[in-house]
Amino acid sequence: MTVKKISMAPQGPEFSEVVQGYWRMGDWNRSAQEHLSFLKQHVEIGVTTVDHAHVYGDNPSCEELFGQALALDPSIRNQIEIVSKCGIELVSDERHVNHYDSTPSAITKSVETSLKRLGIESLDVLLIHRPDWLMDVDSIAECFGSLKQSGKVQHFGVSNFTASQYALLQSRLDAPLVTNQVEINPLNMGVTTDGSLDILHQNRVRPMAWSCLAGGRVFSEATEQIVRLKAALEQVATELVGNSVTIDQVLYAWSMALPSKPVAIIGSGSIARVQAAIDSLKLKLSQEQWYRIWVAANGYGVP
Repeated sequence: MTVKKISMAPQGPEFSEVVQGYWRMGDWNRSAQEHLSFLKQHVEIGVTTVDHAHVYGDNPSCEELFGQALALDPSIRNQIEIVSKCGIELVSDERHVNHYDSTPSAITKSVETSLKRLGIESLDVLLIHRPDWLMDVDSIAECFGSLKQSGKVQHFGVSNFTASQYALLQSRLDAPLVTNQVEINPLNMGVTTDGSLDILHQNRVRPMAWSCLAGGRVFSEATEQIVRLKAALEQVATELVGNSVTIDQVLYAWSMALPSKPVAIIGSGSIARVQAAIDSLKLKLSQEQWYRIWVAANGYGVP
């Protein structure tokens, strides 16, 4: 199964229906040529959107590693959509604590750093990585306008924003925010009840879903909640297509079944696991199956 392109928002970009995340790229221990080969493999099966952030990785950063791979075949840039993020500042010689910074100077510096590392002229989408409680939405809007006018960024969005934070920033912008990248999985269902997905659905904007596999907790922990959830996932997997469906595919399908139509981000550097995640697109959970997983994760029935 290959992946189709979908529109993320009115006037927004087109993404592949699942996104390849590169936040673990530094752990893959590969050469630039090997990174390029993996990139070409997932592009060939339709996964053309890639997710980065200027804080991913250490030295070299994930963006630098990706840029080194791109430099080996610059033509691949025309086949992909690159998302990056700004707004998190880590401890350094000049900074005593990790903190958020969405001032225009910090946003602009982050974009210029990402562009240099990646070896490209423009980001397809820039997200504010975390809500900054000191954010001045008027100055952010002005900064977004300048970055758009200069051609350094084509579209803008947010990540981990609440519904009210999303609405506040959107109220100052002429163009729609094109996504909110949020955590979605049965062990973290806050966005299904706090309005974060509702406002996106209302505005016909598709969320990007990170950690659909709950950071691997379903496979590595043995708490009462995890045991209960895993049993439900295994049962649903068996019901869907015998024993050929894995529980990680059920987890992807569970998140993507939400009516706001989340676009799942894949974190694996294995092309086989990428293909398995893609194959989850064809899985259709019934209402009862979806809620059975909900009940198992929560430990109680619906009201």
